[in-house]
Amino acid sequence: MKPFFLKLLFVFFLLKITAIQAQYTDVINSNKPGLSESPYAVGLGVYQVESNFFLRNTDTKTTFSNPQSYGADLLFRTSFLREKLEFNGQLIYQRDQFAFDNVFKSEQSASGVSKFSLGAKYLLYQPTYTDKSKEVRSWKRRNAFDKKRLLPSIAIYGGLNTGFVNEVYVQGGLSPKAGILLQQNLSRDFNVISNVFYDRIGTNFEEISYIITATQNFGSRWSGFLEHQGIFQEHQNNANIGAGLAYLFSKDFQINTSARFILEGINPGFVLGFGVSYRIDKHDDGYSKSKEKKQKGQKYKGKDSAMDAYYKKENSFLNRLMNLFRRK
Repeated sequence: MKPFFLKLLFVFFLLKITAIQAQYTDVINSNKPGLSESPYAVGLGVYQVESNFFLRNTDTKTTFSNPQSYGADLLFRTSFLREKLEFNGQLIYQRDQFAFDNVFKSEQSASGVSKFSLGAKYLLYQPTYTDKSKEVRSWKRRNAFDKKRLLPSIAIYGGLNTGFVNEVYVQGGLSPKAGILLQQNLSRDFNVISNVFYDRIGTNFEEISYIITATQNFGSRWSGFLEHQGIFQEHQNNANIGAGLAYLFSKDFQINTSARFILEGINPGFVLGFGVSYRIDKHDDGYSKSKEKKQKGQKYKGKDSAMDAYYKKENSFLNRLMNLFRRK
């Protein structure tokens, strides 16, 4: 599977980079409560924190297991240098219960930072859609599905697992992570995000995962999602199905909740989550402002109005000279 993934990643790297529209949105655009990541950056001058407080519980069906854990997942996102380039950092702090169940049963617990990673993503391609509101001749054409919406926005992701974690959670130490991020905006209120990641590359804990998330907006405040994730490792495969809701309190503040059914090997369980997302918006769309300034500074080259023509005539040199003789 590794050669296939690397070939797929190479193909996307060769895609032609086209003109990119602005990433910034008037309201906060959070990845929570899902696990997938949108290809879009938050925008220049935006500092965004996304959190998820979780409780996980699984049934014990193997000799060694991790039946329960709880903690906080924190993600920081910002953009600088370019509008379509985002930098992010993720930190997970959790407390776990570990169990050994054979002839006798024993339990122990551990807590600490289980993940600390740094990453960046860059938007390669963003499709443009037809403005159907300008179609006034045909109701059918105005309401027909735009096939361009099947084309996804595409971004690439590169990250680094720092290895600065509690010794219980060490998985290969310092290691890279790569991914492809896709998003299809099938309508103004419905989109599908697809991610493929190759994580902990070059270690004994390599894994390949995919995530598919469908999100539906219900008005201007509420949104819901349905998500599926698959994780493939050398000794164990995991999967989960999740659903959740998000509520927009203000343009810079969102709360969310989620629930998941998980399958870790042969151990079934569930995960409950609740979180908030907040951003400090210092966005400065330099392109739009410079364009507007340039347009304001441009000299009007069209025909003068009657009033403009009158003032020009009154202020002409010949007219001022005639007025001088009139006064005398």
